[in-house]
Amino acid sequence: MKTVSVLGSTGSIGCSTVDLLLQAPDQFRTGALVGGRNVTKLAEQARALGAQRAVIADESLLPELERLLAGSGIETAGGRAAVIAAASLPVDWTMAAITGATGLEPTLAAVRNGRSVALANKEALVCAGDVMLRAVADAGATLLPVDSEHNAVFQSMADKQADQVEQIILTASGGPFRRASLEEMEKAPLEAALKHPTWTMGAKITIDSATMFNKGLELIEAARLFNVTEDKLGVVVHPQSVVHGMVQYTDGSIVAQLGSADMRIPIAHTLAWPARMPTNSPRLDLAALARLDFEAPDEVRFPALRLARESLRAGGAMPAILSGANEIAVEAFLKREIGFLDIARIVEDVMQSIGPQRADTLEEVLHWDNESRRVARQRTVARAA
Repeated sequence: MKTVSVLGSTGSIGCSTVDLLLQAPDQFRTGALVGGRNVTKLAEQARALGAQRAVIADESLLPELERLLAGSGIETAGGRAAVIAAASLPVDWTMAAITGATGLEPTLAAVRNGRSVALANKEALVCAGDVMLRAVADAGATLLPVDSEHNAVFQSMADKQADQVEQIILTASGGPFRRASLEEMEKAPLEAALKHPTWTMGAKITIDSATMFNKGLELIEAARLFNVTEDKLGVVVHPQSVVHGMVQYTDGSIVAQLGSADMRIPIAHTLAWPARMPTNSPRLDLAALARLDFEAPDEVRFPALRLARESLRAGGAMPAILSGANEIAVEAFLKREIGFLDIARIVEDVMQSIGPQRADTLEEVLHWDNESRRVARQRTVARAA
């Protein structure tokens, strides 16, 4: 049996992971489940999987978790220290799906076990790429990408001929504003931005898809994961979301991974790796699709891609600054405090205001993440006034 832990089990990725674990109870044994605030969901998951430990990040909810799991024999704990302790459990495979900068320390704790870590936390490599990759090398751990695009590239490089890669190509749906003008985007209401054409995701990542900051963060993550320079990374808009990623080799061949828009597919790939496991995900019907469309992204309407490339070239703390500022700007948009196009404006303003900085330790990364958020809050208040 493979032992597993799920960090962020009550989120979208975590719930899909739990669903897969429940489909193969004879193959996996659950060590820890870590949730944020959804204590009822966490307790349900822990009972269903017979988890060894259930941890709620919001310590004020621990009494409720203890009540819900009374008599189950499942250990309970709450708070930041308990989350990191759960991430440190020496299991074979850990799903790292705690979003944002708060997921950095737990992900590092899991990496230091020297086992397999399925990475669904973009910030781990975007904000703290150098720190994280040093920890991976020191521990001899294996990072398995969960993002559908990076997992597609990982599968397309299965022959391990990384030295023959000419370009890594990530696909983007284009989001709800793929055909919208700048004038329409300037006036776009929150409801329109939350209507993703192909994926069902949380609010923050849905807005990131609409601005294409999601793709920008993925460019930075791909550079870290696959050890390539910015000029070897490409993006194409592919509205059907069927081709998730491609690798072009030096002989002119392009190898791509296709699949339905279901996160259980890349999660299952990492969960069973290096083997595969069945899923009940919808199967593609290529004849019914009839066509697959591709087009170049518009960096004028979607400046997030340009800003991400600039931060990648600058290095140091700049990717963390971009990510932190974006989180605050998206939060303000979700509260209807700023307009849709203000998100990228605020991020660019914060990047220019702080400028290039070193980030050689986790403490430095977290410092500049916090500083970018502080400056971004100032900018959102100014725009909302």
